[in-house]
Amino acid sequence: MNDYLSGLGALLEQYDVLGAFWTNIQLTFWGALFALVIGTMLALMRISPIASLRWAGATYVNVFRNTPLTIIMTFLVLAVWTQLQVSLAADFNSNFFRLAVIGLAVYHAAFVCESIRSGVNTVPLGQAEAARAIGLSFLPAAQLVILPQAFRGAIAPLGNTLIALLKNSTVAAAASVSWETASTMKTMLEFNADYRWEIFALFAIGYVILVIPIGLLTTWLSQRLAVKR
Repeated sequence: MNDYLSGLGALLEQYDVLGAFWTNIQLTFWGALFALVIGTMLALMRISPIASLRWAGATYVNVFRNTPLTIIMTFLVLAVWTQLQVSLAADFNSNFFRLAVIGLAVYHAAFVCESIRSGVNTVPLGQAEAARAIGLSFLPAAQLVILPQAFRGAIAPLGNTLIALLKNSTVAAAASVSWETASTMKTMLEFNADYRWEIFALFAIGYVILVIPIGLLTTWLSQRLAVKR
């Protein structure tokens, strides 16, 4: 028993598991931030009175929502960095980290857009009509009337998208981010097969610890900030 515990302790000392989770948390934060910005613009395009903007927004959503994230990550590395030689940072690791953030952002922006659009559908039609009646054009009406209520109605689906983004941050391994959880777990399993179940359990518990608070928080916020009808 002592040998087992000492071996497990040595394993945890050898690999920076907390650092790997911290990398995924950073990927999730930046990916979510940029996905929210892009997704909000896409949502505005999708509810725009201009047909060409609606078409462009719908095309983006349909293309990226149906494209595997692994392909997007691989494209960024092989095409953008290798072939086009576009570098986002002088440091090798930082460059791949930023490429992974871009991949996460452009992919999940499609889901953020649909989450916000679902929130827009909860806003009564009379709200938009009242905004037009007092002389507001589309953008001011969206900024002042529609989107504030839409975000309150979209908290739950946005929370689900954030949880999906956190789990999908492991795909950053396809963008050569080798110090996040998926790559770390793979290395640990490769050289420490005797502790495979413990390693699986360690990373599973880590993601449970990260995911459950997000779910509880978004559920509470969706109930607390729900628009009263």
